[in-house]
Amino acid sequence: MKSESTGLMKAAGLALCCTAFLATPASVDALDSLTIIVPSGSEELASSLENASLLKLAERDKLTDAQSLFAAARADYGRLLGALYAEGYYSGVIRIEIDGREAATIAPLDAPRSINTIRVTVQPGTRFTFAKARMKPYAKGTKLPPAYGDTKPAYSTAIVDAARAGVEGWRNIGHAKAQVSGQKIIADHRTATLDTEILLAPGPRVRFGQMQVSGQKRMRLDRIEKIAGFPTGEVFDPKELETVAKRLRRTGVFRSVALTEAEVLGPGDTLDVDLTLAEEALRRFGFGIEASTSDGVNLSGYWLHRNLLGGAERLRVDGAVERIGATDTDLGYSLGVRIDRPATPVTDADAFVAARAERTEIVDLSVDSFSLSFGLTRYLNDRLFAEAGLSYIHATAKDAAGSKNFDVLAFPTALTWDSRDNPTDARKGYYLRADITPFLGFNGTGSGGQFKTDARAYRGFGAEDRFVLAGRFQLGTLAGPDLADTPPEFLFFSGGGGSVRGQPYQSLGVPVTKSATITVQSGGLSFIGLSGELRADITEKIGAVAFYDAGFVSDEGLWGGNGSWHSGAGLGLRYDTGIGPIRFDVGLPVSGDTGDGVQLYVGIGQAF
Repeated sequence: MKSESTGLMKAAGLALCCTAFLATPASVDALDSLTIIVPSGSEELASSLENASLLKLAERDKLTDAQSLFAAARADYGRLLGALYAEGYYSGVIRIEIDGREAATIAPLDAPRSINTIRVTVQPGTRFTFAKARMKPYAKGTKLPPAYGDTKPAYSTAIVDAARAGVEGWRNIGHAKAQVSGQKIIADHRTATLDTEILLAPGPRVRFGQMQVSGQKRMRLDRIEKIAGFPTGEVFDPKELETVAKRLRRTGVFRSVALTEAEVLGPGDTLDVDLTLAEEALRRFGFGIEASTSDGVNLSGYWLHRNLLGGAERLRVDGAVERIGATDTDLGYSLGVRIDRPATPVTDADAFVAARAERTEIVDLSVDSFSLSFGLTRYLNDRLFAEAGLSYIHATAKDAAGSKNFDVLAFPTALTWDSRDNPTDARKGYYLRADITPFLGFNGTGSGGQFKTDARAYRGFGAEDRFVLAGRFQLGTLAGPDLADTPPEFLFFSGGGGSVRGQPYQSLGVPVTKSATITVQSGGLSFIGLSGELRADITEKIGAVAFYDAGFVSDEGLWGGNGSWHSGAGLGLRYDTGIGPIRFDVGLPVSGDTGDGVQLYVGIGQAF
């Protein structure tokens, strides 16, 4: 720095130390003007300086008493200098004049009792570049920030980021106590260049020691340890600590999970870790409501126990009553019970047992069913997980021609990849789920397999992703049984809020001739669904949506045989509740012969 600036900074440091001893309160007078001038700087630099200034903050907060302004002025020397360094300027000159007097030259005990004008002038000088940007010793695989390199602008923030990255590089290969041991920085004002060398002390290669647990009330210690899967004896890796925390949070039992590394290494260069937990309330309940003109009103609710037996066993009971007030269809209902147990049989797997009874009214078909299932969910990484199970299903389907029983043993498997930023209101990312379910039929029920997939993509654009393009592609088909021998559970319909808005609920299927006088509408053996939305934020809480949906159902597998399309389009509004948007959509049929009127949809969360 130039000598003038250096002298002012020393004076500023003395002033900050003495300000606390001011004994005489200053009177309150209005500040007439505050100006910050950067004669040779860019608008971006001027904005950075204003953001760093305590004087500007005081002006925004309408703090005009002389004592506060004087203290802010003295502090601004250091803050503005730091802002200059952050932008790569190391030869700047800062002047802060209070009613024409340099603030750094005013003794703290002579602080002004009133202040009318403050003028800040910053001469940034020439922006420096890195002549040499070095680090040693350097851990293999360290990812240094792009801004830290030879000939790059010499931002001080780049040096800080590089030091942090260097330490993380050593930690990532087991050196838990790596730290910055020193730095060498030489500024050449003649060439406006900076030579920097960051010195690191890696320390020894460390292995995980023991995990000490505290804060639990109802959870058993053995179950906490099983769920956490703490890698005692393995080489230290900070990602393993993140994984331990995620496993515990995934149970839903804990309100907070905190892992703290021990300050001092243990015997044999081992590192103990303290785990501090805070448990959530044991019980939770919720309810939901959805309504549409053709489907009527659907009411649903659930009751949840998070820690049934002290091992994070999650019991959930849920029920629903559907199609209240719907035309041409009877009420439907469902009642289900499910128990999930994490870390069973291995750390990154959950086991579950579930039972469900329900009545479903689908066009010309009334289905009463009961299912009992158990299975496993395996977490492969943060975004990818697999499910596999075994289910027994008994169903009775009734239509105008009579009734038929179906008995099935199914083996459902699924793979899900989810990279969405927010599952309830995604603005970017992808979602892909693929299901394959072989099934074995008894007592006249056909055997075969069902395949279906659901793919979604989201792309935000505009300022702060104000606009979002969202797309969805659904595909399904059956192989094996004839249509008449296929359990209703595995057939495909189209129409309604989950597939084609603007068309009545599950209105598109395939006609099946039962006799010379009876033809009923049944589900198909293949399905295609397409949906697209343009979402836009109108205000911070209110958004608008334009959508177009299309669906196809055919009476043979692999999308062959006889089939038909229908489509719908419309507009909607969204209101952000903080936990998910409330959805209101108005849809109209565009093609097909399954609907001829307006359809209204109300629900919680985006349509997909």
